[in-house]
Amino acid sequence: QVQLVESGGGLVQAGDSLRLSCATSGLTFGSYAMGWFRQAPGKDREFVAAISWSGGRTRYADSVKGRFTISRDNAKNAVYLQLNSLKPEDTAVYYCARSRRADYMSTPFLVYEYANWGQGTQVTVSS
Repeated sequence: QVQLVESGGGLVQAGDSLRLSCATSGLTFGSYAMGWFRQAPGKDREFVAAISWSGGRTRYADSVKGRFTISRDNAKNAVYLQLNSLKPEDTAVYYCARSRRADYMSTPFLVYEYANWGQGTQVTVSS
């Protein structure tokens, strides 16, 4: 059974930090890029960050560049997202996902490029 389980969300104030974790099981973790997306109420799911299978390549949305950091631990089958300098506009449900295609170099950023998704963790940033 494929499982991606996010954790670490919560209610914080603007300027605070959070660290999201995504634990995976039942799927091949290595050889696949992993990504984080978010969805605010009434909005489409949007790309946040992606990391290649080795961790050597990362990609970020412009809105989070310099504030968020994605990382992975292939030994633990887990991916992380460090959120610093949080803003109210970062409020959303955050989802981790595994890419659809095994590719050592890619850092996909489109929703359809991901095949497996977690249930999400809520991040709320108050002003």
